[in-house]
Amino acid sequence: MKKIMVISGKQYSGKDTVAKLLLKEFPNFKRIGIGDAIKLEYGRKNNLTLEEIEKNKHLYRDNLIKLGNLGRSKDPNYWLYKLLETEEDIIVPDIRVVHELQVFKERGAFLLRVEAAKEARSARGTITNENDLTETSLDNYEGWNYVIDNSYDMDTLSEALKPLIQCIKEYYAQDQV
Repeated sequence: MKKIMVISGKQYSGKDTVAKLLLKEFPNFKRIGIGDAIKLEYGRKNNLTLEEIEKNKHLYRDNLIKLGNLGRSKDPNYWLYKLLETEEDIIVPDIRVVHELQVFKERGAFLLRVEAAKEARSARGTITNENDLTETSLDNYEGWNYVIDNSYDMDTLSEALKPLIQCIKEYYAQDQV
């Protein structure tokens, strides 16, 4: 059975950092963001690699936006379903709103929330649009499989990952029973 981990958190909470650290522990997983699904589809249609698109995003941005909007006009979850078509086990580090979370929850995903104090997030980057739905939609969600605090330094995060990793292993061990 395909395994899925999804990560949610506010901007600069460290979602991608946590994903990268989890990939070291779970190398059979592949990191793929929602935006990556659009880029992969665009690449297939235009004979481009993801690396080429990333390197020259400015050349493709308008067409990527059009393709993204086209998919969402067909179904708000269009790009989520595209992610689910991949054969690999996946980590999706950019879940922002309830309907995205529900799509993955219905498929047995491990749901991870990365929390970080506003002061810590502000130190990592400029916080913008903090009242936007994509920043607030999951604030009161209580169905996470795990919540990790990333308000401190990398050493503290590394220590905090140990029980998370054990929790993930136990979660997927249940699938084997």
